[in-house]
Amino acid sequence: MEKSTTYILHVCPKIPARLARLEELANNLWYSWDRPTRALFARLHPNLWKATEQSPKAFLKRIDEQRLLNAAEDQVFIGNFNRVLAAYDTYHDHYTPVHGADWLKQDDLIAYFCAEFGFHESFPIYSGGLGILAGDHCKAASDLRLPFVGVGLLYRQGYFHQTIDSEGNQIATNTDSHFDVLPIKPSKRSDGSEAYISVDLPGRKLKIKIWQARIGHITLYLLDTDLESNSPHDRNITHRLYGGDKVMRMEQEIVLGIGGVLALRELGLRPTVWHINEGHAAFLVLERIRQKITEEGLDFASALECVAANSVFTTHTPVPAGHDHFNEEMAQTYFEDYYPQLKLNREEFLALGHAKDSPDFNMTALAIRGTRFNNGVSRIHGNVSSAICGGMWPEIEHRENPMTYITNGVHAPTFLASEWIEVFERHLGLEWSARMNDVEFWDGIDKIPDHLFWSVRQSLKAKMLNMVRERISEQHFRNHGSEAHLDRLLKYVNPENPNILTVGFARRFATYKRATMLFGNLDLLREILNNPERPVVFIFAGKAHPADNPGQDLIRHVTHISKMTEFVGKILMVEGFDLAMSRKLISGVDVWLNNPLYPLEASGTSGMKAGINGAINLSVLDGWWGEGYDGKNGWAIKPVSESLSEEVRTREETRTLYELLQDQVVPLYYGHSGMGFSPDWVKMSKRSMASILPRFNSRRMVSEYLDKCYLPASRQYRLYRQNKCENSRSIASWKARVRQSWHGVTLQRLDAGQKEIIFGGNLHFEVAVRLNGLDPGDVVVEMLLGLFAKRENFFEPIRYRFEATGTMTKAGENIFALEVKPELCGKLEYHIRAYPYHKMLTHPFEMGMMRWL
Repeated sequence: MEKSTTYILHVCPKIPARLARLEELANNLWYSWDRPTRALFARLHPNLWKATEQSPKAFLKRIDEQRLLNAAEDQVFIGNFNRVLAAYDTYHDHYTPVHGADWLKQDDLIAYFCAEFGFHESFPIYSGGLGILAGDHCKAASDLRLPFVGVGLLYRQGYFHQTIDSEGNQIATNTDSHFDVLPIKPSKRSDGSEAYISVDLPGRKLKIKIWQARIGHITLYLLDTDLESNSPHDRNITHRLYGGDKVMRMEQEIVLGIGGVLALRELGLRPTVWHINEGHAAFLVLERIRQKITEEGLDFASALECVAANSVFTTHTPVPAGHDHFNEEMAQTYFEDYYPQLKLNREEFLALGHAKDSPDFNMTALAIRGTRFNNGVSRIHGNVSSAICGGMWPEIEHRENPMTYITNGVHAPTFLASEWIEVFERHLGLEWSARMNDVEFWDGIDKIPDHLFWSVRQSLKAKMLNMVRERISEQHFRNHGSEAHLDRLLKYVNPENPNILTVGFARRFATYKRATMLFGNLDLLREILNNPERPVVFIFAGKAHPADNPGQDLIRHVTHISKMTEFVGKILMVEGFDLAMSRKLISGVDVWLNNPLYPLEASGTSGMKAGINGAINLSVLDGWWGEGYDGKNGWAIKPVSESLSEEVRTREETRTLYELLQDQVVPLYYGHSGMGFSPDWVKMSKRSMASILPRFNSRRMVSEYLDKCYLPASRQYRLYRQNKCENSRSIASWKARVRQSWHGVTLQRLDAGQKEIIFGGNLHFEVAVRLNGLDPGDVVVEMLLGLFAKRENFFEPIRYRFEATGTMTKAGENIFALEVKPELCGKLEYHIRAYPYHKMLTHPFEMGMMRWL
């Protein structure tokens, strides 16, 4: 029988005039954190809302028109609609900057570049933590009313959809997004025409279309190469997030970095601060330098100083191998026609990406050389990054080099369950959201009655368990499981009886995150899980990268353990981890487990999301938890010495995990009072929320970026731009002079050096410095004085600056002197050093040069 052809026709409903602003709501990602807006769409057709993956724009294209007509006459719906619009208008019409944002100048604009952005599951241009963090950064920038734009790539395929078969094999499915149902629209030039740009690739020009999305107050610009005028290969450049080989990665990063700068220029935007969020966008440094050279007549060194002065670089990578790099041949192929425009030869260009112990062109090295504000994403990660990147400042001790840290935060309105909002308003006051960063204010959580707090937690847990049951059931039947066995699987995840201790582990399945550490001693695990009086359930979820076979092996291992008779129903591996599942899990589980191999967790944010909802963290003291743990708000697994093998470290830390579960976690949860819950558990749960919410939210994070990076960068740029970049030329010329002379700079002590004095006495020091052609004002000579410390990390000195005496030794050395009266008693130690100094330096040690006596 002959098959007929299937033709597709989309019939879109007409939206009644009374509901016209539904389209406005659907086209602003404000809905990604405003639950009443999402609830409004869901009320119109709950099943369709679920089928469209909570995408308002897709929903409005598919809903039956009669439902819209009925809603337009439904006074209850109209009342809800008007309340949502009132909240939307209040948010968007209120342009008074939050404290701090008004410090920026009227013409300031922050441009934030990232390879992925995660706002909501309806806009799948993200894969994991980096994207969600970038999305939260944008949302907080909107909340703070910052002059801010984002720049990224518009992927047809975001991260894959995951299913897991009966053997635990991960099956990755990629689907193309239809741009007409995404909350985006083409960007327009000032004349109203759609905006396009082009970038040069080897032997061809690549045409790029610019799209935009609204996120509250701010705009995100997205670049798209899937155009008919491009070749099939070039159309694929922005097809899949992190897809393809090194060639594809290189081309994506050229589009993001160079194309992103050109796109903002095409749209008439002139950022005064540029933020490179991870090294993927580092090529933007080159394009900005090229424009300074070709349009403003600067030489390369002066252009670099001008560009770096207002550029910020954030690294999220805790291991050297994780930083993007390309071999020299590839860098030469893609940039051989580009670097002559920078007035550089091949060797000078490749040197921009040179990193210690590698011949490759390293994107992190390029980013650091092209920026003056550098940070990791937690205190621990800042220390790790200062060591990894220490070669960029070779003579500076790691703890003093320009690499600092700003700890990540999460967007509370997105991840705080709506059930808590009513509780906060009643017991903390309507101002709770305005006082998000006020640590003392959040101590007021203790005022919430224990029974009410527990009731909210149990309600959220019941919703989470419902979701788990749905997902497990779908997974089970697709894998041809029986109904009888499904009853066993779901026995302990019962929304009607949410009184079983439930532990969640949901994140990317990378080997360093050690998802299977829990299974190190199955006999002990049986004891913990199978006590009929105190049962425990572990819920696992997460994806492994399709190319990460060891990560996929972890999923298989969890699945295998979950099938063992004694663990059926007690260990569950849930497929299809996404943002929607994440919101349910982090708000519903009792304990959030995280056991990475120290110090490989750059920050981690899932534990923050769980903590602000009252879940209690049980985690290795790595990433953010190294700052978040206070001894009363959760449990800590202290990392074993890094000098031991990974096997030994994992075995020892697994023992600690079991001991904490057996001796503290389980007994605390089941220490029920007459009211049916554990008062001590509620106390710790409240402490978790009160201690984490004000310190680890994205408003605090972005405020810290504003204070430490954006404001100083804006000021430096204005300084370096003065008089047609005269200061940029001046600082570049000064640095060249210092570099030429520094090899010959030496220090020699002239005074005899006293061994002991009485407290209150004065000390006189004299140092002779051979400046090798530099002036005395080109260096700082200083003393570091502090209590004697056997370990370097504990040495916290006071700094005293020597003064040039204007005299010289017979050998032609400049004499510097210091009179000091020690303010401390006891055994002291001191060190004397010299380093280059110029009042216009952004960081005192940015040149990476130091001489010690």
